[in-house]
Amino acid sequence: MITQPATRGADSELVSASLTEPEAFAELFDRYSAMLYRYVSKRLGPEPAEDLVGETFLIAFSRRRSYDLAMPDARPWLFGILTKLISRHHRGEAARYRALLRAPVEAEVESPADRVAAGVSAQAVRAELAGALAALPAKDRDVLLLIAWGDLTYEETARALAIPIGTVRSRLNRGRRKVRAALGDANPLEEE
Repeated sequence: MITQPATRGADSELVSASLTEPEAFAELFDRYSAMLYRYVSKRLGPEPAEDLVGETFLIAFSRRRSYDLAMPDARPWLFGILTKLISRHHRGEAARYRALLRAPVEAEVESPADRVAAGVSAQAVRAELAGALAALPAKDRDVLLLIAWGDLTYEETARALAIPIGTVRSRLNRGRRKVRAALGDANPLEEE
């Protein structure tokens, strides 16, 4: 059971008070932000959690006039907003990978023959690659894509993600291994 701080009464009182004293809404943030953060971190990982919790409270604040004051506990309301944001986050990520399937292959190739060969090879594995990337844990995918698509070094990736270089190496190795396995342990760009 969650105990409320003794500063004010029910959540509905805070929402009501925030209509004339907007700073009263901050107490709801103090009460529930850590709880919401833990929940979204378990669902999506810590990377998007802070942004989604912040957005949850921005939406709640903007909709506070429509809050049902007969409901003393705001947690279900806040979790409802957060759940919709999580769903939108998942749809956005899935849409990015579907767009990757449709996007033209960007390759820097010297000759037209090389361009055709690289395009055919890349096109042949595009769906499998998008699926393999989507299946990777976000931390492994971030490292792999920062190095592969962002052209960052191991050191730059470690700084960008605020992790040790050894962690970059292990995540990159794990990510490459999983992508390679999803592609049938073959590199489509190598000659057979």
